[in-house]
Amino acid sequence: MNETKKLVPYSVYLPEAQYNKLKELAKNRKASALIRDAITMLIEGNDAYKSGYNKACKDASKVIYESEEAQMIAVRGKDLGSILTELIQELEMK
Repeated sequence: MNETKKLVPYSVYLPEAQYNKLKELAKNRKASALIRDAITMLIEGNDAYKSGYNKACKDASKVIYESEEAQMIAVRGKDLGSILTELIQELEMK
């Protein structure tokens, strides 16, 4: 039996910007496949997903760490940029 005949509907709440982008993709019949692929990569621990996620964490850490404003605010003797960077780095997948 074709795997697409076994599909089950599932609802999620999305930010409006994501919803609008998916709506555009749906016109080209790409939205469902995109979501299924992303979920599959996440569930299976696909290295492409993991490396992309970790890169995003590193990029976010770098932006925060290099922010002059974040370096100007100190909490218990440590600048906010360093604190937030460490917290984001803890989110990286091993």
